[in-house]
Amino acid sequence: MLGNGKSPATNPKEQRRKVAEKTVDPSRRLGMQDNEDIRVMMQGSNMVKVRSSRWQKSRNLRLLEDGLTVWCESTKSSRKAKAQQTFAVTEVECVREGCQSEALRRLSGSVPENQCFTVIFRGARKSLDLLCPCEEEAQRWVRGLRTLKEHVANMTQNEKLDHWIRGYLRRADQNQDGKMSYDEVKRLLQMINIDLSEQYACCLFKRCDRSGDGRLDHIEIEEFCRELLRRPELDSVFRHYSSNGCVLATAELRDFLGDQGEDASLNHAQSLILTYELNDWAQKNQFMTQNGFTMYMLSRENDVVNPDHARVYQDMSRPLAHYFISSSHNTYLTKDQVTSASSTEPYIRALNQGCRCVELDCWDGDKGEPVIYHGHTLTSKVPFKEVIETINQYAFKASPYPLILSLENHCSVEQQAVMAKHLRTILGSKLLTKPLSDRPQKDLPSPEELKGRILVKGKKQTPHLAQLGKNGSCASFSSSSEDELAGSNKNTPKKDPAKVCAKLSPELSDLVVYCQSVPFRGFENITEKPPNEMSSFSESDALKLIKDSGKLFVRHNSRQLSRIYPSGQRLQSSNYDPQEMWNGGCQMVALNFQTPGEQMDLNQGRFLPNGRCGYILKPGFLCSPASNFNPEITGGGPGHIPTQLTIRIISAQQLPKINTEKASSIVDPQVWVEIHGVDIDNARDKTQRIDNNGFNPRWDCTLSFQLQVPELALVRFVVEDHDHTAKNDFVGQFTVPLTSLRTGYRHVHLLKADGSSLSPATLFIHVKVIRKGAPIKSVSERMAMAKGKA
Repeated sequence: MLGNGKSPATNPKEQRRKVAEKTVDPSRRLGMQDNEDIRVMMQGSNMVKVRSSRWQKSRNLRLLEDGLTVWCESTKSSRKAKAQQTFAVTEVECVREGCQSEALRRLSGSVPENQCFTVIFRGARKSLDLLCPCEEEAQRWVRGLRTLKEHVANMTQNEKLDHWIRGYLRRADQNQDGKMSYDEVKRLLQMINIDLSEQYACCLFKRCDRSGDGRLDHIEIEEFCRELLRRPELDSVFRHYSSNGCVLATAELRDFLGDQGEDASLNHAQSLILTYELNDWAQKNQFMTQNGFTMYMLSRENDVVNPDHARVYQDMSRPLAHYFISSSHNTYLTKDQVTSASSTEPYIRALNQGCRCVELDCWDGDKGEPVIYHGHTLTSKVPFKEVIETINQYAFKASPYPLILSLENHCSVEQQAVMAKHLRTILGSKLLTKPLSDRPQKDLPSPEELKGRILVKGKKQTPHLAQLGKNGSCASFSSSSEDELAGSNKNTPKKDPAKVCAKLSPELSDLVVYCQSVPFRGFENITEKPPNEMSSFSESDALKLIKDSGKLFVRHNSRQLSRIYPSGQRLQSSNYDPQEMWNGGCQMVALNFQTPGEQMDLNQGRFLPNGRCGYILKPGFLCSPASNFNPEITGGGPGHIPTQLTIRIISAQQLPKINTEKASSIVDPQVWVEIHGVDIDNARDKTQRIDNNGFNPRWDCTLSFQLQVPELALVRFVVEDHDHTAKNDFVGQFTVPLTSLRTGYRHVHLLKADGSSLSPATLFIHVKVIRKGAPIKSVSERMAMAKGKA
């Protein structure tokens, strides 16, 4: 495998046979040589691409030789169309069998359902509806895509590097003879984003060209790539801990682990040698060689995120109000708020990301069936029933904890009854229809108690207003939708809810149990308010409360749920800064999930720990009804733990090209490190830029930050391509809570703008955290202190 350094000596003929085998059969390289589904995909299939009853085109789909990219035939010649001719398995959100998409549902009955499937992508890319010639072929593609998705998710960093470099080798080998001339090698270097000096490139080529024929064969190409993938910065760390520079003894590896802030027992060090050391002699004698150390440092065990936080590790038995809850605004929209399509697919994407509160804007539809769309706009409509069916299918795939349906109800009483019927019949026992206990509760139930249940958030019949309605009870008409519309006219006076009360169906009202929407009436008698009452706030209203009455808002949010939504003036579905709302203890900070950018990066980072379950336990100072924490005044008091964070940005690996149209274009990367937390902690700093090297740029740049409230802080790493004449181009990012950040030498696995993996691109960094002036001691320092005490 590439990037491992030199492997133990083997028979040259045997080695050549293995390389040839891998070259001939790509499925063998994936370890799937016996998987018939993958073989069929590689041979290709003729299908029908479907957009509507009128638009159906014959297309050939084929899994390319890299085993992770699907080619889809297209007759279009534009640059955008060519880019859409292929898709990577990593871009696939999920595969839906049968006629489940909007387009295929409309054709239901006229096409064989068992021959259809839909590929749903991450981000804004349109889904792909396909009709296969037979059921068996459809099943092979569905199973094959799911198998490949699982395979990619479980690939090691070394396997990702191996796959990455082989893909470029195939493209650089212009005549496809399996050998590479010097010109082809230079083309490879341009493609992988590295600008080597002509002298060094030529010298390296000649050194690897052992046959002397001016062409590199498979073995020589592997040696050339190993030289390129060498990590001198990892070698330097190895030599620092190795007494002889050749191997790490178990005790030396233990010292390294201690400095990393990990389990520094001899048993753990020995288990790592058994796992990552490939040399039999070294393993037998309990040594770790440089190659074994590199394998270990590239493994998931050295990720920057605490591995214990990849599972649910927080106490899930606290009241719902004690958690940040991943929440989506206008979930049904695919793009902007005015003209974009409404669809079931954004619900799938949001739920698969661990979102636990989705929004449904409900309006009267034709034939007595309610629809979901952004009212009074040109957005398309999607049947309420289809959305509930989709939610039922995907509600608990990513998280077992309660899902909240935030209903914006604009329907007539008759269609509200239809909504209630669909909710009951489709969701069945998942739908919570009555309190868990008959006894009055002081607090909301916990996520653990509500596991696997779906809660309805909406208005509930209010007896004191019932007399105002002749054919049903009335409820306040205040909702985020109306507030959005009113947002454009600040002078519009708020009307008396009793005078504009909306008719409310008893059937729908009965389904609202723990999330009853009420207007916010101030902070008086906070402790006397029923815990099931919650309010929605526009971003500007919430921000004003945080600025003017921060301490009171924190106390309010310790018992009551608050949902924050974007301003109605954000017509392009842009997002506000969620961090300011989390600082105030707001639980449901709803964002436009369809819009990538810094705000969604922060949201993804906030909900990265705790198994990505969509619930994050708030810091203790945000959970007490008597809390004195004020997000605007954080120089002391609750949550105040002076902390110094020092991050050394050492290097990056395999950053992608940004300008793919220009072959000679190489990125000039620089790295920003940002702190997002309470106002006093917000900061950012950057490295210098490195010219013409996206392959293995080296900075060795130390950035230091002073934090006051570390429990609320997020750390965001951003890589940009420096541009002298225009705004820097975004390359990749990764965001992580400070409390989940590991100390020591770590790899940061970068993400694309849409939140998907930018594999194999990484940053190599060193992290040091000092709290209250007490640094985390290294093993040697701790041993010296122990001797001094003795």
